[in-house]
Amino acid sequence: MRRPTVLFINRVYPPQRGASGRVLRDLARSFAREGWQVNVITTGPSSKIERDGAVKITRIKAPAKPRNTLSYMLVWLKVVFVALRLPSTHLVVTMTDPPMLVVAGQVIRFFKRNRHIHWCQDLYPDVIPSLGIKMPIIFRWFFHGLSRRSLRAADKVIVIGRCMARLLSVDGFDPKQITVIPNWPDLELLRKDRTGKSAHYSEHASSVSDGRSYEEQKKQGPKFRVLYAGNIGRVHPIDTILKAAVLLDKKDKDIEFVFVGDGANYDAIAKFRSEMHLDNIRLLPFQPASRLKELMESGDVHLVSMKEEAAGMIVPSKLYSAIAAERPCIFVGPAHCEVAKVLNDFKAGAVISQGDAEGLAETIRQMRYNSDIWFGAHQGAVEAAGVFLPKESINAWMERAWAVVKPDLG
Repeated sequence: MRRPTVLFINRVYPPQRGASGRVLRDLARSFAREGWQVNVITTGPSSKIERDGAVKITRIKAPAKPRNTLSYMLVWLKVVFVALRLPSTHLVVTMTDPPMLVVAGQVIRFFKRNRHIHWCQDLYPDVIPSLGIKMPIIFRWFFHGLSRRSLRAADKVIVIGRCMARLLSVDGFDPKQITVIPNWPDLELLRKDRTGKSAHYSEHASSVSDGRSYEEQKKQGPKFRVLYAGNIGRVHPIDTILKAAVLLDKKDKDIEFVFVGDGANYDAIAKFRSEMHLDNIRLLPFQPASRLKELMESGDVHLVSMKEEAAGMIVPSKLYSAIAAERPCIFVGPAHCEVAKVLNDFKAGAVISQGDAEGLAETIRQMRYNSDIWFGAHQGAVEAAGVFLPKESINAWMERAWAVVKPDLG
């Protein structure tokens, strides 16, 4: 049997930030360990070829944050051009950054005669309205049809949530073509605690952004920390969370909100905090991997937010980080999506509708002042952490990939 080859395509790959790049790195390395010849096409500040162990990475020059639709289109075209110039592989795996990469996968397949798996992290163009991007309806129909035709032509579609699978099933997809494989937390979160201290209870050792160094910013005194860690983007509304912070600011001084990351809404949080003179909101930029475990375990409760209309189109990876940290999670978003179902199935937190600031504030109070409620959700998170393991998802991925390329290996 010949050695199988695979080409992964995604706009980000470490050290660039992005959840899709992180899981791609983990998967690419796993493929290489299984004996595959692995290539990755991604972007960077300059065009170059580099190595990540046995993984060959071809970077094309592109901005870290494309400014507009044209920038994304240029990345898309560059990716296709580079892929067509590389030697043929048995399998090409496309992700969803830049959007419509599934179409690129089919273009590459047409010329290279390889197999194609689409790894659907976001469902485009369906999610575009949720991002606040205005697109004429005729263009949406065109791209929707193009996307669906390309998805149907793929050998396999890997989706990261059952809600995505349901949405595609409604469109008439063959259930056998679709496989649900959830994403997984950062491997750094799974390392053993070198201090020997229990990971089950927070010591609140993360920092806050007020001009002081990391060591100087460690929280003074015990406070109940509500942690939002990750991208604070357009599809992650913050209004309900901020209104809940206002409700809790006056009477519940021992509760604080900590936002870690960046994104379209990060500056809006800082502005709101200043305008409302809130003392219970703290902001922190992205932290290096060496501090990730400490940071995530510093939260007593984790927050995940998603627009109601984005159900079935995205699955926030923050959920798996909260579970890996074995912390209760409060999801502010639609009740009929993957995040809500996981939390309900494992009783690992609560689900609050967007706009229900009073309900969110009350749920946080219950978590803070009722130890039975907090501990019950914590136990649910511990149980979920034993299910959503990287090795389970990666092994499932391997099985599907081998099944797709096996007929071509001789």
